[in-house]
This record gives sequence, C-alpha cells and structure tokens, in this order.
Amino acid sequence: QKIHLKSICLQYQLYLLLNSHFSCLLKNGMGLIILCAYVPKTEAGHCKWAEVLKDLEKIKTSKDIDVSLYTANTDEDVKCQEPVMRCFFLETEVIIQECRIKNCSETQDVVNIWKNGNASLENKKLNSTTSAKCKECEEYEEKSFTEFIQSFVKVIQRDCK
Repeated sequence: QKIHLKSICLQYQLYLLLNSHFSCLLKNGMGLIILCAYVPKTEAGHCKWAEVLKDLEKIKTSKDIDVSLYTANTDEDVKCQEPVMRCFFLETEVIIQECRIKNCSETQDVVNIWKNGNASLENKKLNSTTSAKCKECEEYEEKSFTEFIQSFVKVIQRDCK
C-alpha cells in the first residue's frame, strides 16, 4: 500500500510540475517529511507585460483622453528598449492627470498600466552608458493619444518576443 501511495504521489507531482504551481508536504514510509515546491511553468507565449497590454486594449478607444504625448519611436535601437519603456510609462502619468481632470471611466486602467510598468522597471537599474546613447523622453515627437497607444503596444510586443 505504501508503494502504491508513493507511485500516485510521484505521478501527481509530475502532473502538477508540468501543468501549474505546486507545493506539498508528504510523509514517506519511514516517517520523513518531504517538502516539494515547484515554480510555475513559463508558457512560451507569456509576456511580463501581458497585464499592461490588456489595459492598453481597454483604453485605446477612449474618447475622454485627448492629450499629446512624447512618443518614442518603435524602431529605436534594441539597446534603448528600457529607456523607451520608461518613457512610455512616464507619459502614462500625463494620461492619469488628464483622466482625473475629465473624470474618465478608464482612469483605473491607466493607473494599472502605470503601476504594473513601474513595478517591472523598478527591479532594473538603468545602465548609464546605454541611456547616454538613447534619447530623453522629451526629445521624441509629441503625438496624439491614439498614435501613442499604437506605438506603446508595438514596443511592448517587440519586448515580448
């Protein structure tokens, strides 16, 4: 019976390892406690910016948001990807202010974009040699909200590849 139980447990562990999060506390036949912990699998199509993309989809057709925003080029050097992302998230603060003034229905979605983006970027220190070769946010052309969102989505999608 104990062998059967071990077999089932191992099969179950393997199943969970391959399919999702898993942690367990087991007692083996000798009374030892075994702690199992697995990290969630990484799906091939998963992107750390997935939540940001969802929120960008929600706000992209907003009629309440009418601002011009510094919009980084989608064809910037890959080495400038991080400063470009920082620029887009910095400009979301302008959108948040616009939404608060106009009481937009999308205010929370914009706040979520800003929070999720800054949480991901905070973990990375900006390399000063890389940033010196890249444009400052204010050096980019100001574009409409619609163009800004389209460029933002493209840059995120490029980062997810």
